[in-house]
Amino acid sequence: MKTLIRKLGRSHGVIIPKQLLKEIGCETGDEVNITVIRGCLVITPVDHDPRAGWTEDSKALAAAGEDRLVWPDFGSDADKNWKW
Repeated sequence: MKTLIRKLGRSHGVIIPKQLLKEIGCETGDEVNITVIRGCLVITPVDHDPRAGWTEDSKALAAAGEDRLVWPDFGSDADKNWKW
């Protein structure tokens, strides 16, 4: 696919078709990394913290009284001897 590099203020840009964004798992407004590898521009999605929002969710669970332990502290008596 051919496209043009366009001037955007002091920067430059290209229009990225929606289908290409979809192929890399991105959509409008997503953060991306742009790097140069062997003379090619490479656009990749920013890896997001898989635990983002856990703090707020934990507080909401505690406020709702849903913060009890589901698993026992030790699965068996032998587990007490594990060194971490």
